[in-house]
Amino acid sequence: MPTKAPDLEWLEGDVPRAQGFEDTYFSRAGGLEETRHVFLKGNRLPERFAGRNLFTIAEFGFGTGLNFLTTLDALNRLPEAPKLTFLSFELYPMSRDQLRRALGAFPDLAELATALLDVWLPEQGWNRLKVAGSDLLLGIGDARQMISELRLEESAEGEGPLIRPVDAWYLDGFSPARNPELWDADLLKAAAALTAADGTLATYTAAGWVRRNLQAAGFEVEKTAGFAGKREMVIGRKA
Repeated sequence: MPTKAPDLEWLEGDVPRAQGFEDTYFSRAGGLEETRHVFLKGNRLPERFAGRNLFTIAEFGFGTGLNFLTTLDALNRLPEAPKLTFLSFELYPMSRDQLRRALGAFPDLAELATALLDVWLPEQGWNRLKVAGSDLLLGIGDARQMISELRLEESAEGEGPLIRPVDAWYLDGFSPARNPELWDADLLKAAAALTAADGTLATYTAAGWVRRNLQAAGFEVEKTAGFAGKREMVIGRKA
């Protein structure tokens, strides 16, 4: 089934802004550095890759794919790296031309971006893509509905995709004030149920109600220094 691409406004430096959510897809102060600070450092990556054969990362909001590609770049820099499964949800996937323009702002990721663009033809429902040796499981649709279809390998009842427990979450929806659905209490509880015993999370937002929803879901959270001009962000682990 065809997907609906987002309505974008392009700001200086080819930073895409979603008109429907009145928010940018990444920081105008530097999207690559933001991802490394918030999501990699916030989840203690790439240190936690050491000694692992398999690693699963999950994300709300695939957007431009910047978080995915930055993670692949970190893996590529290691002498030995685990096999990565990257699970992500997206309601309005970018068209290939939109994605190409957005990722063009990151020449350091050009080779990985080309690998993603070569297989980029998302359809509604579950999409399994191979990118640079890693598995991308992309759910196109409402994350609140689709997350219930996932099955952990240890309990294989049902018909949805099988995944290993999630080792790290990138909570990267648009601003909670603009996109509260991706910070919904029930959605975060479903995320916690899929999380490994030592699983972690990181998010750029420090909104009080988001922290409370995360705690109610079963995560221990704390505030830490945010990226660029943002004073605080949140990191956490499964309680």
